[in-house]
Amino acid sequence: MSSSASKTEPTPSTLSEKQSRILAYLRQHVAEQTYFKSRLIADDLDLSPKEVGSNMAAVRQAATGIQIEKWGYSTGTTWKITA
Repeated sequence: MSSSASKTEPTPSTLSEKQSRILAYLRQHVAEQTYFKSRLIADDLDLSPKEVGSNMAAVRQAATGIQIEKWGYSTGTTWKITA
């Protein structure tokens, strides 16, 4: 048996419904946009900005093919997304 990490990182198949929706949204829009504000993602997905922010850690860990980086806080959290 191989040893595994004590903490299992999320994968796309283990994400909650909200997290999967956020990840799908980011993947769909990354080609046309680089920076995303939590409140605008929330508006498009009928979530609150707090729900988006609190789910981003799991989304970032599970994201393959894109990189998600917390970028700024000036008028709410901004995320930099790169393919």
